[in-house]
Amino acid sequence: MTKAREVLVIGGNRYFGKRLIARLLAAGDRVTVLNRGSSPAPAGAVGLTADRGDERALTRALGDRTFDVVLDQVCYTPRQAELARRVFTGRTRRYVLTSTVEVYEHQHSGAPVPESAVDPLTVAVDTGLPWDDPEFLDRNYGEGKRQAEAVFAAGPDLPYASVRVAHVLGGDDDFTGRLAHYADRVRTGAPIAVPPVAHPATYIHVEEIADFLFWTAGEDFTGPVNAASHGELTVAELAAEVAAQVGGGEPRFETTDAAEVSPFAFRRHYGMDNTRAVRLGFAFGDVRRWLPRAVAETLGGTG
Repeated sequence: MTKAREVLVIGGNRYFGKRLIARLLAAGDRVTVLNRGSSPAPAGAVGLTADRGDERALTRALGDRTFDVVLDQVCYTPRQAELARRVFTGRTRRYVLTSTVEVYEHQHSGAPVPESAVDPLTVAVDTGLPWDDPEFLDRNYGEGKRQAEAVFAAGPDLPYASVRVAHVLGGDDDFTGRLAHYADRVRTGAPIAVPPVAHPATYIHVEEIADFLFWTAGEDFTGPVNAASHGELTVAELAAEVAAQVGGGEPRFETTDAAEVSPFAFRRHYGMDNTRAVRLGFAFGDVRRWLPRAVAETLGGTG
C-alpha cells in the first residue's frame, strides 16, 4: 500500500483550490488546510487558522507539524515568500507555489513562451515596495509573483516548483465575471472593446489545473513549469463561443487605444509553451475541445 502523504494547502478555499483539495482527499492524503478562518476546512481535512503574513502566528498554528508537500495557493509577494521560506525550510520536502502566466506580462513573442523567458534567479527582489497596499498589489500582480518565485529560487534548501497557470476557464463557480462580460455584450449588442491588434492567449480548464497541481505534488521536478492546455484562443474565438451559446447575434468589436479593454483582449503575445510539463509526463487537453463545456458551465448554458 502507498503511504498516505501529509499535505498542507495554504488557501485553496475556492475555485480550483477546492478541487485540488478534493483530489488530495480522494487519493487518501492527510490534508491540512490553512487560511485566515474565512471558511472551514472541507470534510476530511484538518483546518488551521492563521494569517500567513504573520510569522509568529503561522509558526504557532503549525506547531511541530511537518509535511511531505506544501501547496501554496495564495503567495503573492516576495515578503510572503521570504516568510514561507523561513517557516517551511526543514518542515517539508517539497513546496509548490501557484504562480501565473502574468509573470510573462512584459514578453511579446511570435511563438509560445518557455519558462526560460523569465528565470527567477535573474529577477531582482525588492521587499521595500508597498506590497501591503491592495491597490499596489493589484497593479503589480505579475511582478509580485515574479519576485515571490525569485525568493524561493534563491533558497536551494527548500525544494520548490512554481506552477505558472494559464488563464483559467470553466466551472459554475467562476467568480471573475470575465465570460459574463462577453455574454452581457452579446445579448445587448454592446461593443466589445479590443486593442487595434488583439493577440491570442493560452488557457486551461478549471478541472485540468486542479489535476495538474495534484500531479505536481507527487513529482520531484523543481523550478518553474508552465501549465496550459494545447492551443491558443483569440478574443474573437472566445466571444464567438459565448455568442453561440447565449444567443443575441454576432459579437460586435470596437477597437480602442484606451488602457481599458475587454478581458482576454491582449496587446502582447505571451501564450505559454507547455513543452516542459509534457516532457515531465503530464497530458494536457486541447483548449478548443473543452471550450464549449467551459462556457456552458460558467454561463449556465447547454453547450
